[in-house]
Amino acid sequence: MSENAKSAFMAMPRRAPLEMLAQDFDQHPVNSAPKQDRPETSLYWRLALFVPALVGTVLLMRGIYGWFSETGMAGLEWFLLSLIGLTFIWVSLSVSTIGIALAGLLARATDAQCAKGHAAPMDVALLMPIYNEATSDVFGNAAAMLDDLARQKAHHRYTLFILSDTRDAATAAREERAYSLLQVSAPAGMGVFYRRRAENTDKKVGNLVDWITGWGAAHDAMVVLDADSLMTGQAIDRLAYELSADPQAALIQTCPVLIGAETLFARLQQFSNIAYGWLMSEGLANWARGEGNYWGHNAIIRTRAFAACAGLPRLSRRGGRSDLIFSHDFVEAGLLRRAGWRVRFMPRLTGSFEETPGTLIDYVLRDQRWCRGNLQHLRLLGTAGLHPVSRFHLLHGAVSYLLSPAWFVLLIVWSLLGKDRDTNVISYFNEANPLFPDWPPAMSHIDSAVFLMIMYAMLLMPKLVGAGIIAAHPKATRLYGGRRAFLSAFGVEVFLSIAYAPILMIQQTRAVVRTAIGREMTWAAQNRTAVAYPLKDLLRFHWVETGVGIVLTMGLVSGLVSLWLIPIAASLLLAVPLSAASALPVARYLPGPLRMQSPLTLREPGIVQNARRKRRQLLTILDRPHQAAE
Repeated sequence: MSENAKSAFMAMPRRAPLEMLAQDFDQHPVNSAPKQDRPETSLYWRLALFVPALVGTVLLMRGIYGWFSETGMAGLEWFLLSLIGLTFIWVSLSVSTIGIALAGLLARATDAQCAKGHAAPMDVALLMPIYNEATSDVFGNAAAMLDDLARQKAHHRYTLFILSDTRDAATAAREERAYSLLQVSAPAGMGVFYRRRAENTDKKVGNLVDWITGWGAAHDAMVVLDADSLMTGQAIDRLAYELSADPQAALIQTCPVLIGAETLFARLQQFSNIAYGWLMSEGLANWARGEGNYWGHNAIIRTRAFAACAGLPRLSRRGGRSDLIFSHDFVEAGLLRRAGWRVRFMPRLTGSFEETPGTLIDYVLRDQRWCRGNLQHLRLLGTAGLHPVSRFHLLHGAVSYLLSPAWFVLLIVWSLLGKDRDTNVISYFNEANPLFPDWPPAMSHIDSAVFLMIMYAMLLMPKLVGAGIIAAHPKATRLYGGRRAFLSAFGVEVFLSIAYAPILMIQQTRAVVRTAIGREMTWAAQNRTAVAYPLKDLLRFHWVETGVGIVLTMGLVSGLVSLWLIPIAASLLLAVPLSAASALPVARYLPGPLRMQSPLTLREPGIVQNARRKRRQLLTILDRPHQAAE
């Protein structure tokens, strides 16, 4: 076998081709979905989302404008006012989403339009695209899902396809051996197939298109999984039922819960996801309704609708070259909706899991890829026929990254304002310049700090509300080991989130700048195994944050920078040790509260335990030299 594993391997059923053409973004598509047979009740929810956020932002900007205009508005003041408005409205939308979630819970709203109709049996394909992954983890998860499905009294027929784009020859050989083992041990009646492409054209998008155009016609629906996805048989069968019973739906997205967090940084994300993530998901489901979104995995899709409406073209760029659409999931959801299909979100469906990067560096590397894809969505906002909510999803994804440069600029401006008028660094510039801002007398460190503390409070609102709901219910706190254990873990999570936030702000700002200047990015496989990075790699990766931290610290020591910047300066100055600490195994080195225990760490679901067991068994077999697959 060649070093790059270019030779294809195929163990697939008889071909069943399904045509899939790239869509024209400049032309309105033909509506291919069945007509809606019931009215949507989304208007009031959307007014509840946008109106408070817009009104609050307008009132804030009006107040700040009146404050700035006391001494006249200069160019820098207009720029600062615009940045404040940009950051505040998106933070306000998060707060509005929490309000909608609470309103839905108080009104006992049902789970995002659960289907009520008859569910005809469907042929459902479980698709697991992989690329240079840990073979035992992928096939161990697959085996656990098949076992769990076999225990269901399934109304539908399921077939598993492992779709490999692996380039590494040794990994490809392990995949073929693991497939042989899985095929032998799979439950009766469960079809298991494997295919590795000779060339990984168009990455994951091309991998799925290859399956759809080769075998898609034989399957009514496809459950798209990631290499680290894990779903219970009950969750998969519920998705199939919902899609079958709702003829207007083309895609139903679950809300995956994080599992397998063994390091400090991964446990931080897992605790946040479980303790507060449900609240944001509940709010999103209430206002999005049939214009939901797609996250690229742990979702079920109607195969023919996807093939007819969601084919992606390449985007033209300067020099006659073309770009693949990287964050394809948001775009595919928008294309399905513009063809008349509903895209649903079911946050209350349990049994949908995924893993998370184990270290700060691995998280940032994944985030850099997502940044490029989400900023690409700005070019797609003018796509003909998109529903307004679909356009908002695209814009929201892009702005979530643009906010980091905005926050960074605000940080610089407020740093230059100094402690008071006498230490205002801006005053050292030439006041004869007509663009020089003549700050009002009230522009002091107190006023600046008050404004930013309000912003911080709003950023923490989802955490505070989610934690408050859990702390108020004894049954909920018992799942976290008791109220004291929960509140201790909550405090640790908030502290660490605040500590890592400035580092992530700088890293996202760098990613935005790289994307803006057209710097090419290496699309490597995601590192799903947490390994501590050596000091030289940490220094090379975090030199910018460390440099900014040194400058801020010098400003603090010299008395030129407000003292409220101490937490931010400390975080940036300590970027390297904080990054090193992110890889600490929580069970081995950290005491109880620092482990941030949650219901899924204290009582792992049965399918997670089974997957872990099968991973170990498969790893033992694959590591035996010259061990025959049979």
